[in-house]
Amino acid sequence: MLRIGLISDTHGLLRPEALAFLAGCDHLVHAGDIGGPDILERLAAIAPLSVVRGNNDHAPWAAAIPVSLTLALGGIRLHTVHDIAELDIVPAEAGVQVVVSGHSHRPSLTERAGVLYVNPGSAGPRRFTLPISVGELRIAEGRVTPRLVTLVPNSR
Repeated sequence: MLRIGLISDTHGLLRPEALAFLAGCDHLVHAGDIGGPDILERLAAIAPLSVVRGNNDHAPWAAAIPVSLTLALGGIRLHTVHDIAELDIVPAEAGVQVVVSGHSHRPSLTERAGVLYVNPGSAGPRRFTLPISVGELRIAEGRVTPRLVTLVPNSR
């Protein structure tokens, strides 16, 4: 089994609860609005990291980060983009089984046309009354089992 950790919208804040949840993952995906290169360094210390640039990642350190990317992990094709409104492929036609996005700060899981759409929500600073959350994909024998987890922060 392969465990893929999903995180988004950290906006410069990498909570200890998020790090604890992501520990032991085989791969991590950050769906944008990172907030700084230190966040990427800390995540890359946990597992191999794939990342896309969010609408707030416009400093020079983020210039080389792609706005979207497609990965093959555990026999599954996964496409990541920060804002789902900027999805520039037809996932099913591209052979993509999972689309990961962020931007809204709202955790969600939906399936359309045989494609799983996952938004892990925001793991960074709280926005309004939205939860602080992360997600994971467990991949085994070509099947994906998604999970979203609301974190209970000790502070902030």
